[in-house]
Amino acid sequence: MHSPLSTLHFHKYHALGNDYLVIDEDQLTQALTPALVQRICDRHRGAGSDGILLAGAMQNDVINLRIYNPDGSEAEKSGNGLRIFSRYLWDVKRAGDAPFFVQTAGGRVNCQVFENGRQVRVEMGQVSFKCQDIPVALPNVTEVLQQLLHIDDLTLTFSAATIGNPHCVIFVDQFDQLDLAAKNICNIHTLGSRIEHHPLFPRRTNVQFAKVLGRNRLSIDIWERGAGYTLASGSSSCAAAAVAHRLGYCDADLVVVMPGGELHIEISPDNHIRMTGPVTHVGEIWLAAEALTVFSQ
Repeated sequence: MHSPLSTLHFHKYHALGNDYLVIDEDQLTQALTPALVQRICDRHRGAGSDGILLAGAMQNDVINLRIYNPDGSEAEKSGNGLRIFSRYLWDVKRAGDAPFFVQTAGGRVNCQVFENGRQVRVEMGQVSFKCQDIPVALPNVTEVLQQLLHIDDLTLTFSAATIGNPHCVIFVDQFDQLDLAAKNICNIHTLGSRIEHHPLFPRRTNVQFAKVLGRNRLSIDIWERGAGYTLASGSSSCAAAAVAHRLGYCDADLVVVMPGGELHIEISPDNHIRMTGPVTHVGEIWLAAEALTVFSQ
């Protein structure tokens, strides 16, 4: 059975190679089901993206945002997604140069677009390392810092945090102590999915393999929950930076380096995070009805 959707109009942006499609909810004639989201995000049969940002109505001067991963699941928060969404609102004149609020499932954030749309700053909220907040299934643990993660015969040391969505941070320096066979499987591509779906994380998790480059510089590789390997991630940058700062590896003002580029992260004494980075408008896409056809199972 074919879906009754007609042509859909999206704006496409990328933030350091992490690309999203933005659409207003009033354009939809039916809900964004997981199957439909997968079809739209498909890089061979659809528009191709790391997710969809659905713009909702404004309520009490706050604009609502829903974030869809390419597997059809919903994310509570996305740093790159929020920067892209902010730039979109600025482009279509729903926001100006002054700061404004966006409501996500992971909390309300304050955003500001500047440098004629090329840079966006987001107050991402407060990071928590608490086991029940993230959540992580570790009994008798208050904060998830330097805990053990077992995958078959491999034991890794990890820390976890939430900034509205869950993150698992592993510092790759520890791989220097592993034997050669173990080193060969210790990368984000081979372990990312297994950590994302590990029983310790009841809501799954984003994964970052981090390397300290200096007091003000941190490098990460990213496995994004519901999306897989990702060139860049704003929330991952915030979480990894917060963990590195909490463990004493980095200062509170630092740059996070990713394969897609760099983000500036600032951490306040009470663990509130400010993220600043670029956004690029790729173009506009009209998806034909036949490309949106989803067959029932």
